[in-house]
Amino acid sequence: MIELDEKDKNILNLLQKDGRITLKEIGKSVNLSIDSVHKRLNKMLVSEVVKIGAFINPKAVGFDLVAGVSIKLTNANDLQYKEFIDYLVKSPHTIEVISTLGEFDIICVFISKSTEDLDKIYRGIRSRFKDIISNWESSINLKVHKFEEYNL
Repeated sequence: MIELDEKDKNILNLLQKDGRITLKEIGKSVNLSIDSVHKRLNKMLVSEVVKIGAFINPKAVGFDLVAGVSIKLTNANDLQYKEFIDYLVKSPHTIEVISTLGEFDIICVFISKSTEDLDKIYRGIRSRFKDIISNWESSINLKVHKFEEYNL
C-alpha cells in the first residue's frame, strides 16, 4: 500500500469521472505539471492502486444475463481451491471472482447470452467441481445502479 496525498486522491477522483481525461486537464485541475501528473499516475499504476481500462455494459454487447453466484466450498485442499479459482478466472463468461469470508467462500459474476448458455456454464462448473462445491446460490442482476466508484 502506498500513501496517497490529496493531489493523488484528486487525480483518482477525476479519472473515475472521466477515464479519458488528458494529463493536461488533470494537471490544470489539481495544479500540477503534466510531468508530475504522469509520474504520480505511473506510481499508482505500478503499485496497483489504479488500473486503466474500460467498463463495458454486458447487456449493451449482447450478454442479456448477468448472474451473481455465491459458492460455498467444502473439503477443498489448496490445490483444488487454486484449480477452482483458476478455472473461474480463465472462463470467458466470468467477469468477477471474489474470495469472501462468511457463509460463502467465493462470489462471482457470470455473463451469458441466454438462459441456455447460463445453464450450460452452471452445469459445467458444478459437474467439474462437484467434490468441493457444497452450496450454490444464484441471482440475476436486473440493473446496475452504481459500479466501482470510490469517494476519496
